[in-house]
Amino acid sequence: MTAAIRTGWRNCALSTDPEMERIDRMEDALPPPPPGAVKIRELITGLELCHHKAARWIDNLLAAIASGNTSKGLGTRAPEQFHPAESVWQNACAALMAWCAGTPVSSLDMNIGTYPASELLAGLGPRSPLKEWQAQRIMDKIRSCLYWPRPGQDPSSSYRWILFNPAGTDSMYYSHCPDDFREHEDFWLATARTILHDRLDGHAAELPLGLAIDQLWPCHWRFTDNLRIVLDAIGGNLHPATPFAACGRNIGLLPNRDRLACISHSLLSYGTGMDREVETDPAVLTVLGEPSDVKRWLAASLGKTIRLQMDPPADIRTLSALPGPDWIRE
Repeated sequence: MTAAIRTGWRNCALSTDPEMERIDRMEDALPPPPPGAVKIRELITGLELCHHKAARWIDNLLAAIASGNTSKGLGTRAPEQFHPAESVWQNACAALMAWCAGTPVSSLDMNIGTYPASELLAGLGPRSPLKEWQAQRIMDKIRSCLYWPRPGQDPSSSYRWILFNPAGTDSMYYSHCPDDFREHEDFWLATARTILHDRLDGHAAELPLGLAIDQLWPCHWRFTDNLRIVLDAIGGNLHPATPFAACGRNIGLLPNRDRLACISHSLLSYGTGMDREVETDPAVLTVLGEPSDVKRWLAASLGKTIRLQMDPPADIRTLSALPGPDWIRE
């Protein structure tokens, strides 16, 4: 009988496998872990490989496991600290605001990441009330993440979801127009029924525009490319040249996969002592230092988390496919 999944795995699985159960038994064999170890395990549970700073977070976690404690975590950044990615998000909002106000695209003298704003926004085509409404939803999504994390701030609660149902009581998608959009129900319905045709793990796939906006996370490593896909779709191009990548969707496009796989193998080898006959990174083992029961448990937990996110189980792949509700195609 499969054991119930523990909350520590919620960022990478919906059910356990034998390796996860073995790592859980490592935890059970410990005396109550020290507070520093508990905090590190919580940070592992918060790791998302699709985040643009995922590689740095892994380095932070390796150092934390080695030392047994960490000062890192959500809400620990000083108010005056500013990440360069935030200027990309700000420019995206500024360009969209200017476009909604009637500013000609050709006069937008700023960049959004590696793209000139004029090039990105050209895909929108002529303005219309529907397009302006959709552009506003994109700005809402970006602003929900600007200057986050901050204590007490949750971007998922400040954004008004178009199709994705964060409560997920009956379905992960809304079956009717949410109250927030009742005043513009026709715009909402048109956005929900607009379908992008791209690729999912190499196969033909469909993605509702409403869900693409819902999953347009600024913190994603492919944000500007995803933004271009969404803007082009609003302008009528529903067959993007590159696939839309979201949290878990098209995870195979993740950069540095070989490096991440090597780190994962190294951590699992250090943590479980199993000979996997695969390449390991001596530098990772050097950082971790002399093994202890607590360090082995944390290393194995991190290694398994990375591996599951790189190669998600079938049930996670189904969720991350984001097909949307059936009613939008009826």
